[in-house]
Order: sequence, then C-alpha cells, then structure tokens
Amino acid sequence: MSGTQKDLDGFEDGLGYALRRAGEEFTAEGRSLVDGGVARGRRRLRRRRAAAMTGGVVALAVVGLGAPYATGTLGGDDGQGEAGVAAHPKAGASPGKGPQLSAQQVIATLEGLLPRGKVSEQGGHGTADRDGPSAHLVLDDGRGKAAVGVSVGAVDPHGAEAKQRLACPDRTYVPYDSCRNETLAGGSRLMVLRGYEYPDKRVDTKWWHAYLVTPDGYTVDANEWNAPAEKGAEVTRPEPPLTVGQLKALVTSRAWRPVMNALEKAAPEPVPQPPARGQDGRTILRNLKALLPASAKVVSGRGDDGFAYVVVDDGKGASLVQINVQPGMSDLGDELFGAGAEVLPDGTKVVTHREPGEKGGEGVVMWTADTLRPDGLRVVVSAFNSGAQNTKATRETPALTMRQLKAVATSGKWAVK
Repeated sequence: MSGTQKDLDGFEDGLGYALRRAGEEFTAEGRSLVDGGVARGRRRLRRRRAAAMTGGVVALAVVGLGAPYATGTLGGDDGQGEAGVAAHPKAGASPGKGPQLSAQQVIATLEGLLPRGKVSEQGGHGTADRDGPSAHLVLDDGRGKAAVGVSVGAVDPHGAEAKQRLACPDRTYVPYDSCRNETLAGGSRLMVLRGYEYPDKRVDTKWWHAYLVTPDGYTVDANEWNAPAEKGAEVTRPEPPLTVGQLKALVTSRAWRPVMNALEKAAPEPVPQPPARGQDGRTILRNLKALLPASAKVVSGRGDDGFAYVVVDDGKGASLVQINVQPGMSDLGDELFGAGAEVLPDGTKVVTHREPGEKGGEGVVMWTADTLRPDGLRVVVSAFNSGAQNTKATRETPALTMRQLKAVATSGKWAVK
C-alpha cells in the first residue's frame, strides 16, 4: 500500500458521516467518498489529510452515500457516523427530551419491525452509548441468512450533511441498480438505494440502504445485505431480505421516535463560505472542457466546489478525466513536492505519477499531473484508461497524454482572481 493510500485510509476512518465508505467503500472501496469534501479545501484539517492523495477528487460525486462502516450500523468500534453525531452533538444542540434506552431496547425495536424469521447475532448500542443508538442482527426468513442494521442520529436538516447524504451518487463512480429520493407527507426526506458492497462488483454482495431525515433533524439509517455479514461472508441469497417498500417502512416507522427523543438535537451547521472566484464547480467544469484536446469529445461531466470531472471519448474508448483545484496549500509544498519536483519559470512545482487504478477496475491505470503554484494554489489532474475507475479498462492508455495533463494543470485559467 502506498503512502498516499495510507494517508487516505486514515482520513476516511476518522470522518463520521462520509461517506465516506463513503461513503467516500465503502470501507476501503469507497475511499473516494470522503475525499470530496477535502477537494473543496474548506477545512484545513481535511485538506492536510487528503493532500497526499492524487486521485481522490471522485468523492464529490458520491459523497451522498452513507455506509454501515461510517455510521457504525454494524456495531464496529470505529463507528463515528450518524450515531456518533447523536451521541456527541455540536455546541448549541438541544438536549433530548425523552428517557434513555438501552441497547437491548434499540435491538428489540429493530426486531419488531422485521418480517417473520429467525433472528441471531444481535448487537447494538443504547442512546447513552458513545457510539449512539444502533442495532444489528442476522435475519433468516427461510431464504437465507442476511445482515441487517439500523442506526439513529441527529443532523441539521437544512445543512450540507443532510443534503449530501440524501443525494443519489454519480454512477460514474458508484454503480447501483436503483436510487430514488422523495419528500414524504410531513416533510421527512428519504433516499433509498439498491447497490453493491464493492463498487467493482468483485463479489456478488448486494448492499441496500435507506436514509431518512426528519423535519426536526433526526435520522434513521438502515442497511441490509444478501449475506450474513457486510464483508467476508458468502452470499446466501439473490437479494437482501427487505424489499424497497419494506426498507422504507422500516426507517419511517414511528417506533424510532422514542429513540430520537432520547437524543440531543444537532446544532445548526455554519453557513458555508462561498468558493473563491473561479473555484465553483460550474467554472471548473467549463475551464476543464475548454482545455481538453480537440480529439477528446466530452460524453458526460459534473462539477462541484473545487472539483470537476468529464468522461471523454476520442474514438478509442471512454476515458475519465478529473481535477481538483485547491487554494491555500502552500504549507504542503515540501510534503508533496520534494527535491525531484520540476519547477517552472514562474515557480510552479510539478510532479507526475503513472500508477495502477485504486478502485479495482481490471487493467485500469491512472496518470496524474500534480502542481503547486507560488500563491498556494494546487491543481491536480488525473486521467484513466476507463470511463470509470471501478470498471475494466476500455483502452490501453488514458485519452490525455502526460504532457496534456501538465498543460491542463498549469493553465492560467485556474488562477484565483
């Protein structure tokens, strides 16, 4: 494992709701999920921890995904997601108004909402536990054992976290069979996704997920698999046990209200600062398209603050090209651009990398040009020999040469004005 990947894994493990996985993985496989927030450069800590990464701009496309790994749905010791938010609200949060519930009471709530079947391997946390309330178990409805888990938490219903986690991911980065959003009667918002444990589908483990945000700022996060464990267990059935309708009924049940009432409400999120001029997603996407060689025909694309990607095809197959634009990175110059870095006449430092893809796609390679300007602006451009990192290579090399990647990264279009 490279130093870059180790830094990224450590960052992912420490980030609560990301998703993270991941939802940047959605354990190791979704590490892109958490990096998206980093790419925006809004927080110095996130920026520093992700700075060593050279291909993690993909997170913005999938940051809406929640994951059992991130939220602690399966009772892991490192769970710091919605449950953690509930247990440790930010300053200014309102105290819970209901009595505390034990882990067994939370588990019993989950059991009472499941279809008939044999239940085993129960575990979870109570509302006063550090990891926040959650329950997980294995259900066998006669068609095979399956893991099911739920966590309850608190979030600013009007904040960025809720918005991100309710959004369906971008299929360029996260494959799934279906995803839908809806606003329910009463104002609760719901996202239900039928996806896969591994984005590259290396095994047939399916992961279905429902995430609910109530108008008063509580969350119910449910996950299920078609295997008795999230990872490392053989698939026991074609699909998870709960249908989309049953998964929706599970998270919207009033049975979770006593659990919610025991939790402190989350404080309002601070109003995000707008990106520096020229660093918004629309501008970055427009500039990226303008800097592509004429042969690279854009098939699709998307931008967000500090980030954009396009999928291009020059007649030789699809190729993903992605970019991070991060101001204020001067303090990382020595760490990322050592003695071997090329220094241009204007003082811009440049390093390049040719590496295997990191998301499991067969034969995928990643070419990267990483640059740091004297004013602290870092521009990182990567291209792949596939239209997505988690699918097999569609061509021998990326659609852009290393020289072209360097030209994009060093362009004057990225200067902060």
